[in-house]
Amino acid sequence: MPKEDPAGPEFWEKRYRERFTPWDAGAVPAEVRALVASLPPRQRVLIPGCGSAYEARAFAEAGHDVVAIDFSDAALVAARAVLGEWRTVLRCADFFADDLGAPFDLVYERAFLCALPRRRWTAYAERVAAELGAGGRLVGFFFWSEGERGPPFGLKTGELEALFAGRFARVADAPAQASIAVFAGKERWQEWVRSP
Repeated sequence: MPKEDPAGPEFWEKRYRERFTPWDAGAVPAEVRALVASLPPRQRVLIPGCGSAYEARAFAEAGHDVVAIDFSDAALVAARAVLGEWRTVLRCADFFADDLGAPFDLVYERAFLCALPRRRWTAYAERVAAELGAGGRLVGFFFWSEGERGPPFGLKTGELEALFAGRFARVADAPAQASIAVFAGKERWQEWVRSP
């Protein structure tokens, strides 16, 4: 039997259908609530791999122009249930292949980079930079782990800095306040600003 590839929708479709989603916090993290409250009005926000879309709803309820994407049909079903009247922000799309409507002011990261095999990480950094206007921000949670198996695929010391070199400058970095079990003690809340 061929090994499932976490770079493709079938891998995630199976997990959502079977309700095996240990990365789903089921709520909006405190860091995101604070971020949403601090943003200027009507920011354009992209959320790749939005999953159940709790954060997408928080941004949309605050009046931001949100594009929340996933390429798993089962994830989209879960997201629609959470989004309710805000489900119009949801799109079935491939982050790497589809026109998402750039430029965005902010890309929110939570368990998307660490869901991707390392071979896709350079493409991730390039695509995030392309989706953000100059001065746009990549903000969210990043997962560190020295293990090789995944997902989640953890960053190693210096890896994120090397990946973002020349594209972004880090302007904030703090331990996550309340990570879920799969990320506990290994997540950091960071903000990166797109270089001109």
